Amino acid sequence: MTGVGLCLPQLGRHVTVEVVEEFARRADRLGYSGLWVQDHFMYALAPTRGYGGKDILPPDQYKSVWAPTEMLAFVAGITTNVDLGTSILVAGNHWPVPLAQRLATIDQMSKGRLIVGLGVGWSAEEHTASGTDIADRGRRIDDFIPGLLACWGEDPVSHSGAFFDVPASCVNPKPYGGRRPKLLSGMWSAAGLERTAKWFDAWNPAGLPVSRVQKMVASMDAQRGPGRPGLEVYYRSFVQAPSGRPPEDGDNMAALVADAVAAREAGFADVCIEHNFWSSIQSPDDWVSIPEKFLPVLEAARG
Repeated sequence: MTGVGLCLPQLGRHVTVEVVEEFARRADRLGYSGLWVQDHFMYALAPTRGYGGKDILPPDQYKSVWAPTEMLAFVAGITTNVDLGTSILVAGNHWPVPLAQRLATIDQMSKGRLIVGLGVGWSAEEHTASGTDIADRGRRIDDFIPGLLACWGEDPVSHSGAFFDVPASCVNPKPYGGRRPKLLSGMWSAAGLERTAKWFDAWNPAGLPVSRVQKMVASMDAQRGPGRPGLEVYYRSFVQAPSGRPPEDGDNMAALVADAVAAREAGFADVCIEHNFWSSIQSPDDWVSIPEKFLPVLEAARG
């Protein structure tokens, strides 16, 4: 059975704590598999790299983004079954030791329901504001991941690399249940796919046909070596693409259901409905109605 996840109310001016709480409780009660957050903290008015590889501004929804780990900590306390995931934390916005502590705390609070998605990001301005350099993002994450994993190992932990040095220390808490959270890759470049094969447990493709995803995952699995399980797929399906036109049928339900069926038949672990950029979200009530709205996708994924 393939799960179906939703994006927590995080982006845009209609987010309130009441909306987040009601949305999370409904999704948990209705049987959605995951609740997901992303990682942005500022809206550059003149971005040097544009958005999505184009010389355009990011969508207006990014002008207000609630902090991801804090949101997951709150939701951990009001849900029981649903996974809590980051899709995706930008490594350049963080440092491995304090992030390891924050994520392990959420994993403990949720009793092992955390999925940690990581990527390299696209905003040069956010890197600058974080004290990092987007030009180093690939080499930095190559050191970030082993530094993070070291902190989740047995004490004393230590790490020495090109970007990070962790002196022999005790770093706690550890993740729940004596295992580490699942690592989900949000990377797409050739180098990023190599990192995915090397370090990660799952991949988070978006906007690609299922058949192409299968071929790409097969290629990465071939790089993983004997004895390692294949990558799980957490497939992202858009109600409305960022900066894209509204769907002609209003909610893109037929396409979402078709994606869910294809993902189930391909054996994917999960489908995440990406509704952050849906122009039909015009009020807090619109946010709260989403878990009921997309139940047909959940049913299709279950088969």
